[in-house]
Amino acid sequence: MADQPVIMVAGCGDIGSRMGLRLSHLGWAVYGLRRYVANLIPEILPVPADLNQPGCPPGWPRGTLDYLVYCAAPGDRSAMAYQQAYVDGPRRVLDWLATCHQQPRRILLVSSTGVYGQQAGEWVTEESPAQPGGFSGQCLLEAEQQVLACAHPATVVRLAGIYGPGRHHLLAQARQGCRVEHLPVQYSNRIHADDAAGLLAFLLQADMQGQPLADCYLGVDDEPAPLHEVVSWLQQQMGVSATGHGPGRRAGNRRCSNARARALGWVPQYPGYRQGYATLLRPCP
Repeated sequence: MADQPVIMVAGCGDIGSRMGLRLSHLGWAVYGLRRYVANLIPEILPVPADLNQPGCPPGWPRGTLDYLVYCAAPGDRSAMAYQQAYVDGPRRVLDWLATCHQQPRRILLVSSTGVYGQQAGEWVTEESPAQPGGFSGQCLLEAEQQVLACAHPATVVRLAGIYGPGRHHLLAQARQGCRVEHLPVQYSNRIHADDAAGLLAFLLQADMQGQPLADCYLGVDDEPAPLHEVVSWLQQQMGVSATGHGPGRRAGNRRCSNARARALGWVPQYPGYRQGYATLLRPCP
């Protein structure tokens, strides 16, 4: 159809693919850029490319591009990998837009609540100061500043800890009997992978319909919770006793609010960890 929205997902991994599938079902033309495209779902048009390459990829669409979503992930935990994924990558993609004379209606940058440095269980919103202590958060914050300062309308989406199919780290630790101390309380924040993708798709549809978007949204569920509470509940569901140590103190200790996204009309499918993890605890057929 003539008014079919066209979107490029740069770094089209799990979350980008989940989002792309939703938009494809709504009639959007979805391009997915990633190094290896063999595993892309059929609904996404493959663009094989490396975000570290200097030139615009041959498969980059040359016509009208309505939206760009940048959701690349570093290849490892090194400072160089974060620099490449979150600082160099967005800069190259912006250059490619200029090369192709494309003016997207909006760019979405997928960032992380790791840009916050709060450590005392404070409530955090989009207006809270972002003062990351580590190199990963600093690279993310630099990426945000770069994209928000570009020539195109842009919105940053800071996702909390993503869990879901294929993301079983905490579940595995709980199954192994890890013990989390009740005091001092350490708050944790999370979002199911389907809700992370759903929030991105929701924001794009809202923008397409003419709703004004803010420059930043937090992507979290309704229920920040003490880590010991989450692990204890998981172990209770699995019939496991806490016998060992870990998972140890995490980098952050804060409670992230999704009030801004909620006010726009977004509703998470899994409002809390119980609903989300329940789908992962069902016995395999």
